[in-house]
Amino acid sequence: MTEREAVAHLLRRATFGPTAQEVDAAERAGYAATLDRLLAPEGTDRGATATPPPALGADPAGQLGKGASREQRQQVNRERREQVTTLTGWWLERMIAAEHQAGEKLLFFWHGHWATSVQKVRSAPLMLRQLDTLRRHGTGPLGPLVDAMLRDPALIRWLDGQKNSRRAPNENLARESMELFTLGVGNGYTEADVKEGARALTGWTVDRSTGAARFEPRRHDPGPKTILGRQAAFDTGSYATLLAGRPETARYVAGRLWFRYAGTHTPPPDDLAAPDTVGTLRRIFTAPAFAQTRDTLVKQPVEWLVGAARQLGVRPSGLPEQGRRRILAGLNALDQVPLRPPSVGGWPAGAAWLTTSSLQARMRLADLLAQSAAPAVLARLDAAPPAGRPDALARLLVVDTWSDRTRAALTPLAGQPRKLLTAGLVSPEYAVS
Repeated sequence: MTEREAVAHLLRRATFGPTAQEVDAAERAGYAATLDRLLAPEGTDRGATATPPPALGADPAGQLGKGASREQRQQVNRERREQVTTLTGWWLERMIAAEHQAGEKLLFFWHGHWATSVQKVRSAPLMLRQLDTLRRHGTGPLGPLVDAMLRDPALIRWLDGQKNSRRAPNENLARESMELFTLGVGNGYTEADVKEGARALTGWTVDRSTGAARFEPRRHDPGPKTILGRQAAFDTGSYATLLAGRPETARYVAGRLWFRYAGTHTPPPDDLAAPDTVGTLRRIFTAPAFAQTRDTLVKQPVEWLVGAARQLGVRPSGLPEQGRRRILAGLNALDQVPLRPPSVGGWPAGAAWLTTSSLQARMRLADLLAQSAAPAVLARLDAAPPAGRPDALARLLVVDTWSDRTRAALTPLAGQPRKLLTAGLVSPEYAVS
């Protein structure tokens, strides 16, 4: 693998999708310096600063009384939907605009790992708060992250934690915190551990008017619990510390990071887990096995869309409202809309994204992106001689090489830049990284 191919592979995985200019800069800097810049970026992220979080205001349902009329409830639902649409559009815009791309990509990983859906939480402000929590703790050690998430009001509501009291323990949050978020399925815990974990997590409620998670001591079970072989009067904090400190958790979370950043084609090395998440990412991207994963990982729809928008110079905020709606409708047709994972297990991976219906939806989105491409992008394609435009397209989309079959399909479109872009975006080579 050449130096350019190596840094392009790194950037395709660590970010949502590099531009040709970013690959040029990485090639000049070299792999090691590029990795340092990705994992420890310097300066202010001007793209993120230019896309500040929306001022959503309070949850409309917070002021809705028990005797509210049907019309009032319908109005609240409309306002909720508008807030969710605003928040989803903002996050997509930030994914595209962010200069510190590795951090934004990591946030999306954690969103899929602690999979929480606004469809049940029913509060955009709570989802925004959760994103802030994941962003704040997601690069560091697991302990503070696990502790903060077990107190997160959106996750509590998503997994019925507000129903968990000493008189009526609810096991949902305890079960998923072990099974999906920390230890992993079957990794050293039993049903008894789940039941005892539920007792440790009793006492939390979510204030509907403020959206804050509040601990109510009278609802908490203060008695001794035996969890994973240890006995103590566990509460949320000590339970989080116990889970985060287990070696099974370090291995499981490192494996999940490998799964999302490297795929399943190559088994993960044994020594991936580091004291913090950035350290684990460094081990992933410097593992000899990582280079062997090139061209094996199917892009998730959000990764595909955001990467394409970055490379074509498209910003959703610059599109007419109809265009923005088409983007969200396209992601919905592709079964991946931010803030709406299908279950607590998150989104699927691999060939699950490559279906006949998804290809049609991808084609529609690709056409929208091509029609919205920045003039400078089209100018770069036009500047190349017709015979060289498939290669110019490969450089633009950071595709290492076209197969003979794809090149044969692209060549007749050389004189139609927008159709050439559309074809490139739906090609097999662009669907994987």
